Amino acid sequence: MVGAGFAGVECVRRLERKLAPDEADVTLVTPLSYQLYLPLLPQVASGVLTPQSIALSLRRSRRYRTRILPGGAIGVDLEAKVCVVRTITDKIVNEPYDYIVLAPGSVTRTFDIPGLTEHAFGMKTLAEAAYIRDHVISQLDLADASDDPAERAARLQFVVVGGGYAGTETAACLQRLTHAAVRRYPRLDPGLIRWHLIDIAPKLMPELGEKLGRSAQQILRRRGIDVSLGVSIEKAGAEEVTFTDGRVVPTHTLIWTAGVVASPLIATLGAETVRGRLLVDPELTVPGKDGVFALGDSAAVPDLAKGHEGAVCPPTAQHASRQGKRVAENVIATLRGEPLQPYHHRDLGLVVDLGGKDAVSKPLGVELRGVPAQAVARGYHWSALRTGVAKARVMTNWTLNALAGDDFVRTGFQARKPARLKDFEFTDSYMTPEQVRARVEGRVNSP
Repeated sequence: MVGAGFAGVECVRRLERKLAPDEADVTLVTPLSYQLYLPLLPQVASGVLTPQSIALSLRRSRRYRTRILPGGAIGVDLEAKVCVVRTITDKIVNEPYDYIVLAPGSVTRTFDIPGLTEHAFGMKTLAEAAYIRDHVISQLDLADASDDPAERAARLQFVVVGGGYAGTETAACLQRLTHAAVRRYPRLDPGLIRWHLIDIAPKLMPELGEKLGRSAQQILRRRGIDVSLGVSIEKAGAEEVTFTDGRVVPTHTLIWTAGVVASPLIATLGAETVRGRLLVDPELTVPGKDGVFALGDSAAVPDLAKGHEGAVCPPTAQHASRQGKRVAENVIATLRGEPLQPYHHRDLGLVVDLGGKDAVSKPLGVELRGVPAQAVARGYHWSALRTGVAKARVMTNWTLNALAGDDFVRTGFQARKPARLKDFEFTDSYMTPEQVRARVEGRVNSP
C-alpha cells in the first residue's frame, strides 16, 4: 500500500478488519506516521485548530498489524513487481509485492510563472499551514515595528490564488485571524489590511451552483476581501505580485492554492495516464498490469454516476475514502478468487466553512447558509475524523476558540529558514522509469 491519505488509510483499515491474520501481509509505505485531515488545514493556518488535532496517528490502534515502512515510494516497476522506496534514513530499498495499491495522492499544481515557486506559500501540508500562521502574524508584528508607510502597507496586504474550496476557506479563515489580531496593535490602521482572492475561472467554487457561489462571494466581499475572477498571477517577487490584469500589489504574502496534480510517482510507472492521472477501470485496477490497483487523487477513476463516457471522479476526500473501501474489497476478492465490483458513489454534497458563523453548504442538494450551513459543515468534518481522540481535540479547540478567541502566538520554529512552495513537497525526489528499471535489475545502487 502506497500512501496514507484518505484513500490509503480507508483501504488499510478495511483490509485489517476483513483479512485473516494468515491470509496476507500488508505493508504501508508513508513518510509520515499519521493521516492528515486536509479539509481542516485552513483552520490550522488561522489558529482555530492546533496542528496535532488533524494529524491522526497511524499507530494508535491496538490491533494494528500492518507494517508501516517510513519512507516515500520514488518508483515502481510494474513488470518486476517491485516498489522502490527511499526510507527516512535516506536509504533506498526494493520492496517486492504480489499486489500493490497506489494511493500516493497529489501535489500542488504550479505553472511556469516567474518567481512563483520561490516566493509563494503552499497549503497542502501540515507544516505549510503552521508556517503560514507564523508568517501572517509576523507581518502584523513587522508592520507595527516599521516607520515606513510603504513597507507597513505592503506587510498588511495578502494575496491568495485559487477560488476553489482550499483557497476560499484559506482566505476567509486568515482574514478573520488578521481582523481579530489587529485590534491588539494600537499603532496599526485596520483599514490597511487587505486580502485579495483571485482565480482565473469565471466563478468562485462553481460546484456549489450559481446561488451558493454568489452567496459565498458576497460574504467574502462583505468582510472586505477583494475577489477578482478571470485573473491570475503574471509574476511574483519578494515584495510584490503582478496580476495578469496589470495590477501590481505590494505584498510579502502570496498563498498559492490553484489546484493539484497527481503525485510524480505516477510518471515513474510507464503506464497510460489521463491528464496526468493513472488510467484505471471501474474496478480500480490498472488495465493490463497484473496485481495493480490505484485510487484517490492520482487515479482517473471513472465516474459511473455521471452516466457519460470519459467522466472521472474529482480529487476529493469524499471520493478517496469511498474508493479506499472499494479497493480493499476488490483486493480481498482477488485473493479469494471472487469477482471484482466497480466503484459507484452517491454524492453527499458540499460544505464550505468560512469561519465564525459564515458558511455555505449543500448537503444532499439542499442549499444552506449561515449558522445552519456552519453546523452541517462542522458536523460533517467532525464525524469524518477517524478516531475518538481526534474528535475530542477538534471539538475542544472549536469550543475554546469560540469562547476565548485566539492568543495570536507565533512559534518562531522556522523563523530563520525560508519555506516556500519548493521547500515542502520534494517533487524532485522521484526516479524516471529508466532509473527504476536499472535499480530493480541491479545495474545501479541509487537514482
